[in-house]
Amino acid sequence: MVRKVTDGPVRNKERTKVNLITAMGRILKEDGFSGLSISRVADVAKVDRRLIYDYFGSLEGLVKEYLNSNDYWKISPEEVGDIVQASEEDAGKTLAYTVLENQFDSLIQNEEMRRIITWGLSEKLPILKELDLKREDIGNRVLSEVFDGHFEDSDKNFRAIYAILMGGVYYLTLHAKMQENPFCGIDLQEFSGQEEIKKALKQLIDLVYS
Repeated sequence: MVRKVTDGPVRNKERTKVNLITAMGRILKEDGFSGLSISRVADVAKVDRRLIYDYFGSLEGLVKEYLNSNDYWKISPEEVGDIVQASEEDAGKTLAYTVLENQFDSLIQNEEMRRIITWGLSEKLPILKELDLKREDIGNRVLSEVFDGHFEDSDKNFRAIYAILMGGVYYLTLHAKMQENPFCGIDLQEFSGQEEIKKALKQLIDLVYS
């Protein structure tokens, strides 16, 4: 019987890369982007700092790899066709709500995701802009192929309405976890408060499609 190889240069490299990406996430979660440095990541990962240069080229390369592997926007370009086809029956109504709900849940539950959003709002970094533009490009394709035709002869600007709903999800989740205070009397620290916001999002999507 051939013995399974559990070690070796390739496997060790991949394990170390995952370790470094995980270490960066820990730092981002605990200290925010201001705590990031080559030496800090290497210390947390318990590896030689030169491995960051060997495997990622620079701290920026590591950040880019981290962002690509942890982005909450899970739709890939290859999935757009299937999404369009699955949305034909209700002109994207279910998709419109599901994306908002998933984004809300991801940001409420994931400190790293909130840190990435905050980082993108406070720093003009090429890697953050690149990630945002990639997300925007996929989103624009979905909007064009799923929603634009349905609302073409309507007096409702679906893109503008959806932008407001998306922006509201961003702000409410960030405010809830950064300030830990109620917003309009709704406590998003509580499950009941979170459910009220998701219920309202569904009602708004229903109104847009009515």
